[in-house]
Amino acid sequence: MSVFLTAQWLRLINITYAVPPEILNPYLPSGLELDIRDGKAFVSFVAFDFVDTKVLGFKIPFHVNFPEVNLRYYANYKGRRGVVFLREYVPRYCIALVADRIYNEAYRAIAMDSAFDESGPALTVSHRLVKNGQMSRLEVKADMKGYIPPENSIEHFFKEHDVGFGKTKKGGTLWYRVEHPVWEVYPISDMRLEIDFEILYGKEWGFLKNAEPYCTLLAKGSAIKVYQAQPLSTLM
Repeated sequence: MSVFLTAQWLRLINITYAVPPEILNPYLPSGLELDIRDGKAFVSFVAFDFVDTKVLGFKIPFHVNFPEVNLRYYANYKGRRGVVFLREYVPRYCIALVADRIYNEAYRAIAMDSAFDESGPALTVSHRLVKNGQMSRLEVKADMKGYIPPENSIEHFFKEHDVGFGKTKKGGTLWYRVEHPVWEVYPISDMRLEIDFEILYGKEWGFLKNAEPYCTLLAKGSAIKVYQAQPLSTLM
């Protein structure tokens, strides 16, 4: 299996909500099961930065460093856990086009930016998105002393996956490998969340605006490798 993309994924904010499984079942690719914990299914709102991005070993001008924001859920195939994306936002059209052509992922390009400040006693990370004239904002402050959560923790459950799942344009199921070391997390001390889920993801997700998060975390991130997609039948 060959590497399609390399980059650094840095300062990953993950805000996870428990949802009824029946909400996610219509989106589930064939052959997969929802990944359940404590009898619940989950969606996560995730924001992070791509840095030093290369596609097939090459940097694409103006597409090397950029933020991404996505809404994802969790599934498994014969016990192999992975993530499935409902929608991914990036600031440049070319990124969305390549992801759609190669992985059939639900990428869209919109006006968005990110920033971080690690000059003070706390790390501050922020993201802004604008869709249909409506701005959504996310900001977290965290202790800069990171730690690695134990493998049985909810933080580990939501941040550590080495498989992504998706659908082909003909409706088949595919998978791809994502390689990175186990990530440290920074303890979050404060969070500002002003996300219009209905505008970003549709009416069925509007209820998340007033929902209480099941888990919030800020992961340090690292260098990553994303491998080319394969048919689900090849996943062992």
